[in-house]
Amino acid sequence: VQLQASGGGLVQAGGSLRLSCLASGRTFRFYNMGWFRQAPGKEREFVAAISYSGGITSFADSVKGRFTISRDNAKNTVYLQMNSLKPDDTAVYYCAAPSRAHGSESSLPGPYDYWGQGTQVTVSS
Repeated sequence: VQLQASGGGLVQAGGSLRLSCLASGRTFRFYNMGWFRQAPGKEREFVAAISYSGGITSFADSVKGRFTISRDNAKNTVYLQMNSLKPDDTAVYYCAAPSRAHGSESSLPGPYDYWGQGTQVTVSS
């Protein structure tokens, strides 16, 4: 399984970015997908996840109402739309995938077994 994240960059507070993650190596539509982030000096944390069907999503409290997650199973891609960005959102963002297919809603926060290379998001104040 390979995951390739893209779309990071430098943005001012209040701005928006959309991250993409292209997956390959297995049947994408069978698997939940997640986004995590890691800020300097901090542990990696859950940001958002989406069920394999796309019908169920889950978000960290810190991003609820500002971030949305979606997927295009025809393109093997999951997206993270980030609006109203804050300096505290500055981090390396990683997409992730589980090894288990058809995961339940309760498994949306994890565990995840495959990780992309990360894309840097920097929000200036």
